[in-house]
Amino acid sequence: MRRAGQGGRGAGRGHPEERGAITVLALALLGLLLLLTAAFGVVEAMFAAHRRAQSAADLSALAGAQAIQRGRDGCAAASAIAGANGALLDQCRADGGDVVVTVRVAGPAWLGAHGDLSAQARAGPDSSAAAG
Repeated sequence: MRRAGQGGRGAGRGHPEERGAITVLALALLGLLLLLTAAFGVVEAMFAAHRRAQSAADLSALAGAQAIQRGRDGCAAASAIAGANGALLDQCRADGGDVVVTVRVAGPAWLGAHGDLSAQARAGPDSSAAAG
């Protein structure tokens, strides 16, 4: 015959009221892991959207500068290229042969909050080559 507390099922496992405590801890850690994964996903999406905005700004500025060199409206060309790259042209300034643009792209949504990301770029002839 076995004596209470020796061998058998549940031996050395602590108090009976603590049964299932590890399940609660495991579920809490799993929830935290899911939250962190979602947060890192949003950070990655913001990084990708900013890269997309910067690429659209660079291409728009180059198109605008090229259009000015050919005697056309640089800001119209910049706007067309920004739209083709999924961005909106917020500002465009043509100064001589230079074009400075600011574009905006939609950023990711996180817990109902939306944030647009913007980027700026300048393109034009090399001013140091003209000076020398």
